Amino acid sequence: MKFTITRQNLHSGLASVSSSIPSKTTLPVLSNILFETETDGVWMSGTDLDVSVRVKVPAEIREAGSLTAPGKKLQEITRELPNQPVEISTRSDQIELSCGRSRFKLNGLPADEFPSLPAVDFDAAVQVKGTDLQSLIQHTSFAVSSEESRPILNGVLWELRDGAMRMVATNGHRLARMGVPTGPGTITSTDFIVPPAALTQVQRLFKDADDIHVAWDQGADGSARRNHLGFRSGQTEVYTRLIEGTYPNYEQVIPKDNDKNATIDKKALESAVRRMAVVASDQTHRIRLTFEENRVHLNVLTPDLGEGHDELEIAYTGGEMEIGFNANYLLEVLRYMPTSEVKLSFKAPERAATVEPLTDGDEAIDYLCLVMPLRLLD
Repeated sequence: MKFTITRQNLHSGLASVSSSIPSKTTLPVLSNILFETETDGVWMSGTDLDVSVRVKVPAEIREAGSLTAPGKKLQEITRELPNQPVEISTRSDQIELSCGRSRFKLNGLPADEFPSLPAVDFDAAVQVKGTDLQSLIQHTSFAVSSEESRPILNGVLWELRDGAMRMVATNGHRLARMGVPTGPGTITSTDFIVPPAALTQVQRLFKDADDIHVAWDQGADGSARRNHLGFRSGQTEVYTRLIEGTYPNYEQVIPKDNDKNATIDKKALESAVRRMAVVASDQTHRIRLTFEENRVHLNVLTPDLGEGHDELEIAYTGGEMEIGFNANYLLEVLRYMPTSEVKLSFKAPERAATVEPLTDGDEAIDYLCLVMPLRLLD
């Protein structure tokens, strides 16, 4: 293999792929990036066996070939190279870089030791707008669970329907659900449970203006079971292993009869909750909210630390009510609300509360977050 590439293209390709390389692995080849030449460029691939990234960058190919080479070391070297063309060649299982007066040789591994990328069929892909996909990921993926006891909640549920798509994430204490219209099409209704690490790569590598092609494989036995998902736009591809199982029926936990409604300035509420969180318990992060006509009182009492009180003017309908929340969960939900005002809805102190954005005019946003309350101790 022998090719010439600009330092900028080499650095860009390595930066795109290197984030998929695991920091620790028992398989040495996973620390490497796979280089494969084509007539007009070089494909670079990296994987941790769950998520894979593949990008093609322009290069002048002089001799076709393939090899894997240490990804992080190549990225560190390229970052410090002068802004001149880089000559890359291979000799046996060694890769050689030449740029200006700089010369490097790194030991690689044969390309056939590199794991194969999932065989998804992009000819049958569904096309989604980058701005829609980015919005869904940003507003839901924060809510996934990090506990290993319920692995199904470690992923984001992605529902594709003819004319709409929706993402949902929850850890059992708070939930985020967002939907966007996609226009009429021929999408067969299907659901995926996608690891957030893969969605992070999609966010990082694709732009709002991109049209992203999404494809999936069949089960290993030819069944309709999905094992892998692929994203492609231009010369960039992301593949991920899907989480197997059935996602809980989240619609059952979203209350339909909350009849106490508060309209609050988002920034004012965030600031007040953040102040109260300073004095809240490090274990429960519990804060007490008391709603009454046109006002909400925020209180914290932590016996071994102290207490705090704050209040805000709000628009509120419903009888007086006290409810407790984990301040961190409430702040997290508020952070992702896309509007300056939010609507909080309640039923009773032990029932789930919902938080929704308030928009001007008719342009409603299909976005809802749910926060489970904490029991108040008198």
